[in-house]
Amino acid sequence: MSKFLVFVVEDDEWYRELLGHNIALNPDFEIKKFDSAKAVLQELDKNPNVITLDYRLPDMEGEKVLQQIKAYNPDIEVIIVSEQEKIETAVNLLNLGAYDYIVKSKDIRDKLLNTINNIRKQASLQARVANLQEEVQKKYSFENSIIGHSDSIKKVFGLIEKAVSNNISVTITGETGTGKELVAKAIHYNSARRSQPFVPVNVAAIPKELIESELFGHEKGSFTGANYQRIGKFEEADKGTLFLDEIGEMDLTLQAKLLRVLQEKEVTRIGSNKTIKIDCRIIVATHRNLLQEVKKGKFREDLYFRLFGLTIEIPPLRERDKDIITLAKYFINSFCEENKKEPPVLSNKAQKKLLNYTYPGNVRELKSVIELAVVMSNNDEISEDDINFSNNEELYDPPTHGLTLKEHTTRIIKLYLKKHNDNIKEAAKELDIGYSTIYRVLKNETMDEDED
Repeated sequence: MSKFLVFVVEDDEWYRELLGHNIALNPDFEIKKFDSAKAVLQELDKNPNVITLDYRLPDMEGEKVLQQIKAYNPDIEVIIVSEQEKIETAVNLLNLGAYDYIVKSKDIRDKLLNTINNIRKQASLQARVANLQEEVQKKYSFENSIIGHSDSIKKVFGLIEKAVSNNISVTITGETGTGKELVAKAIHYNSARRSQPFVPVNVAAIPKELIESELFGHEKGSFTGANYQRIGKFEEADKGTLFLDEIGEMDLTLQAKLLRVLQEKEVTRIGSNKTIKIDCRIIVATHRNLLQEVKKGKFREDLYFRLFGLTIEIPPLRERDKDIITLAKYFINSFCEENKKEPPVLSNKAQKKLLNYTYPGNVRELKSVIELAVVMSNNDEISEDDINFSNNEELYDPPTHGLTLKEHTTRIIKLYLKKHNDNIKEAAKELDIGYSTIYRVLKNETMDEDED
C-alpha cells in the first residue's frame, strides 16, 4: 500500500513536533512539517492527501491559506487545528472546504488520528470507485462489448462514435437478441456522462398499471399499495442515461406523459404537484418499425419525432458473415475462463454447421448454443454433434443443392412453418407474404407429389 502523505503546518515548534509524532504512530503515514504558510504553499506540488493547518500563522491567516490550498487542488483535505472555539469561525472554514475543525486540547491525538483515518478510508473508497468506473468503461468499449469485424458491424461502430460525441437522442433497432442494450451501454460509458448512472428499463416487462410509477415515481399514499415514496427511473438517471428498451410496447396514454416529460425536462411523481427538473440522455430501443407503428396508430407521431435522432440498426447475426465464428470463439473462451477449464477447439465441421443456421435468437442464441457445446464436448475439440439448435432450423447451402427457385421457395416456406408450429399467419407475417402464397406453394407441392 502506498504511503499516505500528511503535511503538518504549525508555527509552534513544540506543538508541531507533538502533532507530527502522534500522526507518525501509524507507519502508513508519511509526515512533512512546516512552520509557515509560505513554506507549505511552495510544496503543494507534492499533492499531500491531508494538511493539518494551524489557524493562526505568523505570515498568513488560516482562512486565506485554506483558500489557496483548495484553489490549487480541491482534493487535498484540510483539517483546521486552532486554539479558539468560535462557532462562527468553524462554520465559515467548513463552508470554505475544510474537512474538519479541531480545537487544540489534551485529547487532540485521538480526534486527529480518527479524522485522518476517516479521510484515508474515504480516499480508498473513491479510488476503488474510480477503478471500477475505469473497468466498466473498458468493458463497454466498442471492441470489448461488441465483437465482430464484418462490414455491417463496423457501420454500427461508426454510428456509436457519432453518438458518444454529443447528446443527441438515439434509437436502436434490431431483432431480439442482437445486443441493443450492449450498444446503449457502449454509448453511455464512452460519453461525457460515463461517471453518472446508466438506468435500463424494459418497457415490455413491466405491467401496464405499474409502468408510470416505475418511470416517474410516486408519493406515499398516492394509490392503494403505495406504502412508501418511490423515486422514478427518470430521477435515478439524472445527469446520466435512461435506456428505454422495447419502447414500441408502451401504452398510448403513457406515451403522451412521456412526451411531456421529454419536452419539459421535468417529472411529477404520482400523488404530487411538485415538478422535479431532470437532465438525462434518452436512448430507446425496439424490434419494431416505429414509423410503421405510427401509421397503424399504435405509436404517437409527435413522440416519434421527439425521439427521432440518430438511428442505429443492429444487423441480425445471419447477416454478419464470419462474425459468427469470431463470436463463437469469444463465447468459448469466456465460458471456459469462467469455469476454469481449457477452451476446446472448434472443429471445421462444427464451424460449417454454425454458419448454416438462421439464428432466430441472434447473438443471445449463439451464446447459449456455444456454452452447451462446450459442456457436451468430450475432449479438446467441439465436434459437429456437439452443436445443438433448439428448433433444428439449419439452413441448407443453396449453391451445392442444385435446386430450382420453386424448390428453394417451398423449402423456405416449410422451414418457417415449422418454426411457427404450422401457424400460417405467423409464418406469412415473418416472411412478409400473403396467406394465399403459402397455400398455393403447399398445394403445388402436393400436386407434384401426386404426379410422381
